[in-house]
Amino acid sequence: MSSSSPENWSAKVTRESDALDLEQGVFTWKDPKKIARSLQASAEASKRRKSPPFRSAMSMLVFYINRAGKNLDEDQRQILEQAKKELRSLYGKD
Repeated sequence: MSSSSPENWSAKVTRESDALDLEQGVFTWKDPKKIARSLQASAEASKRRKSPPFRSAMSMLVFYINRAGKNLDEDQRQILEQAKKELRSLYGKD
């Protein structure tokens, strides 16, 4: 069995993603545009990602939202959902 407890594995994935180097606390920020731009910059800069930048950035955002589940504050969930829209816009995926 792994050394991570089941409660902590998703935090480890977010912190130590093999595809993206995320800015610290990016998913706790209150500005959806800033979150989207940060994810875009991380995805564009990564040399380790296996998917195109948009897909990598969106995957990390969706992963965080899904893993946080009902523990995610509703206001922050709305901010992150808006960040998904902003990310789509940045990549021309409207």
